[in-house]
Amino acid sequence: MSDSMHSSDLSRDLVASLLRQAYQCSARLIMLPTVLRRAPRSALALPRRRYQSQETRQSSQAQPAPFIQDHFVSSAGIAINLFSRFVKLSLLTAFGLGLTGFAIFEGTHLWVESVELASDQDDETRRWEWDRDAERWSGGDRGGTDPALGFRARHLLRGSWMAENWGVGSTTFSDNGGIGNAIEARLDFAQNYLDMSIKIAETRMTSAKLRPQTFIELLLRHSSILERIGTKEALFEARSKYERVWADLAGQGTDAARIASKLGDLNFRLGDSNDALAWWTRSLSLSQGAQQAQGSVAPTISQAAPSSPSAQRTLTSTLVSLSAYYSTSGDLKQARQLQETALGLLRSIPSPTNTSAASLPQMLHSLYLLHRSSLISIHLAEVLYALRSPRQSSFDYLTRAAESSERVALALTGLPFVPPDAKKSGVVHTAAPDAPILPLFAKSYAMRKPATGLLRDARRTAAEAWNLMGVLHEQGGEMERALTCYERAVGWAGVASDHNAPGEGTLEADWKVMWANYSRSRDAVQRQEKR
Repeated sequence: MSDSMHSSDLSRDLVASLLRQAYQCSARLIMLPTVLRRAPRSALALPRRRYQSQETRQSSQAQPAPFIQDHFVSSAGIAINLFSRFVKLSLLTAFGLGLTGFAIFEGTHLWVESVELASDQDDETRRWEWDRDAERWSGGDRGGTDPALGFRARHLLRGSWMAENWGVGSTTFSDNGGIGNAIEARLDFAQNYLDMSIKIAETRMTSAKLRPQTFIELLLRHSSILERIGTKEALFEARSKYERVWADLAGQGTDAARIASKLGDLNFRLGDSNDALAWWTRSLSLSQGAQQAQGSVAPTISQAAPSSPSAQRTLTSTLVSLSAYYSTSGDLKQARQLQETALGLLRSIPSPTNTSAASLPQMLHSLYLLHRSSLISIHLAEVLYALRSPRQSSFDYLTRAAESSERVALALTGLPFVPPDAKKSGVVHTAAPDAPILPLFAKSYAMRKPATGLLRDARRTAAEAWNLMGVLHEQGGEMERALTCYERAVGWAGVASDHNAPGEGTLEADWKVMWANYSRSRDAVQRQEKR
């Protein structure tokens, strides 16, 4: 009985132990997911991969695809962002450059309108009527351009002024007229702009706001530039426009006298001598306030000069043209008579005894008349030589012309007539033949161009007078005196830094003649010294 009880206890303990072990195993199984979740990934990845199927492995290899797609999308977004920024920056830069360029463009036009085309309000300048002879760009007495022309026409006019005075970057180009001439590009651009402005002004002729003188002033500016171009077609067109202005002025007043003188010069350049003589005769009559005889062609010079300074300058210019015409026409006696009468008339016009004490407008007026008289003196010296008069008479007029021209050139530049180093020898040497005009002349809108042109003409006249005196001395066998005169001629016609080159305003043909005379006389004097 005790044995049976002992065996039942063992059985019960065994069952309990088995049950306890089964419970513990079930507990472990229940806790396994928690352990797996807490285990390190590196420790579990390899065993898990060992039990994966082929489909699972393929799906796991396809997992990086979303990352690659995100990478491409991100790169495209960056590129689009950079491109949009570049476009914005480019547009802003273009806008800024355009705005700056427009501001510079309009600022330049405003400067030309307000400063360069301003009228001269100086009372002394108006007293000597330099404002009447000044260029006008449709603005009248107030200067500038006529507002009634409109935005485009006014810009074209200012562009014409800029092209004429500031240039266009190119010096010359071949003329398209088919005659093979080369003209200055700046003049061609200037006349093209003026031509377009005139066409616009013609459409506004009926406008009450347009000044009556605007169209005439535009025609005068266009004709002046065409004259400077100098081709045959340009001269014909300039003559046509001057004739239109003459008709509008009804042949009355000082302005009409100036137009008649220009028409005479143009007809002479075009070979119409009879028409040229008729226009010069009209100009003389209008300048002197005399009535021209009906059908009269021969010019009549009054013994009294006009009181108007502008009329005096117009009369003097016409007398120079007539003097040159008769000197080359073969009628030497008529030429001598006109030249002597003209010189007597010019001497009767009062001039300041001391140019330094006179006002600038008065001084410029006096220098203008003095230079024109020197031109007529050169013509008379040539006529007397052709009439076989004593050589000394030609020398006298040439010497007077040379000294007068030098005085004009030196006065315009503010240099003394007798330099300090020339007092001992008694010879007035050339002083800075390329010196600029006085700053006071350069600052005056009305006198700047007349002074610049007068300085250029005075240098050329001085060079021509000294060259002709050298020719006369050389013909008389006085080579040393001839060399001195030729040196003076080359000095005035050349450049101060390089006497082997022509200066401004000196024609290439004239320079070659003067340089050849100088070289020949220099070689002759050197040969004489060697002997």
